[in-house]
Amino acid sequence: MKNLIKSILKGAVIGLANIIPGVSGGTMAVSMGIYDKLIHCVTHIFKEFKKSIQFLIPIGIGMVVALVGLSFVIEAAFAHFPAQTNLLFIGLIVGGLPAIAKKVKGNTIRLSHIVAAVLFFALVVGMAAVGEGKGNSADLSFSVLNVVKLFGVGVIASATMVIPGVSGSMILMLMGYYQPIIETISTFFRALVAFDVPVLLQCCGVLIPMGIGIVVGIVVIAKLIEIIFEKCPLLAYWAIIGLIVASPFAIILMSQFGTISIVTILTSAVTFVLGFMGAKLLGEE
Repeated sequence: MKNLIKSILKGAVIGLANIIPGVSGGTMAVSMGIYDKLIHCVTHIFKEFKKSIQFLIPIGIGMVVALVGLSFVIEAAFAHFPAQTNLLFIGLIVGGLPAIAKKVKGNTIRLSHIVAAVLFFALVVGMAAVGEGKGNSADLSFSVLNVVKLFGVGVIASATMVIPGVSGSMILMLMGYYQPIIETISTFFRALVAFDVPVLLQCCGVLIPMGIGIVVGIVVIAKLIEIIFEKCPLLAYWAIIGLIVASPFAIILMSQFGTISIVTILTSAVTFVLGFMGAKLLGEE
C-alpha cells in the first residue's frame, strides 16, 4: 500500500510538471528515481504486460489526478506565491541530481561527456530564453489539416514528456498551442460536468488526435531512448545531467517571481528545501 501511494504521488509530480512552462516531466521522472523503469515498462508493455501495467497504472492515476484536480491549486499557487512555488519545483529538480550523479560516478569523464552536457544545457536554456510568447495563436477549428497538425503536436509534446530537461509546456508555447490546449482541457471538464454534448464533441475533435499523437510519440521516443541507453549509457546520462542542471535556469527565465522581500526569500528557501527533500524521499525505493 505504501509503495502504491508513493507511485501515485510520483505520477502526480510528473503530471504537474507537464503543464508548467519551464518544468520537464522527464526531469521529474529522473528526480523521482523511476525514469529508467518508466522507459523500460513503456517499451516492453507487450512483452512484460502484467509487470508493466502494474507499474504504469499508479503513475498514470497520479498524473490524471494532478492534471484534473491539482492543476487548479498550482495555478492559484503561481498566482499568489510565484517565487515560493517556482522554488518548490526547482528543489524537486535539484533533489534528483544526486541519484543521476551516481550513474556516472567512478567512470572516467571524457571530452564527449562534457560536450554532451554543455550542448543539452545550452539547448534548454536557449529555448527558455526565446520562449516568451503566451502561446495563444494556434487555430484549433476542426479541419483535416488541423487534425493532422494536432497529431504532430501530440507527438512532439510526448517527446518532451519523455526527454528529461525539455519542458512540454514550453515547446507548446513556442508552437502557439499552450494556451488553446489548456483552455480546451478546462472547457472539456466543464462541459462534462454540465453534460454539454456539442461542446464535448468539439473538444474531442482537438483532444483525441492530440492524445493519439502523444501515445504514439511516447512509445516511439521511449524505444529510441532505450536504444541510446543500451549503446552509449554514459553519454546519455551526461546529456541528462546537462538537461537537469539547465532546468532551474529555464524556470527562472520563463517565470514571474513577483515582489521580492525578506519574507519571500525565507519562505522560498523553505519551499526549495521541501522540494529537495520530497524528491529525495520519493526517489528512494
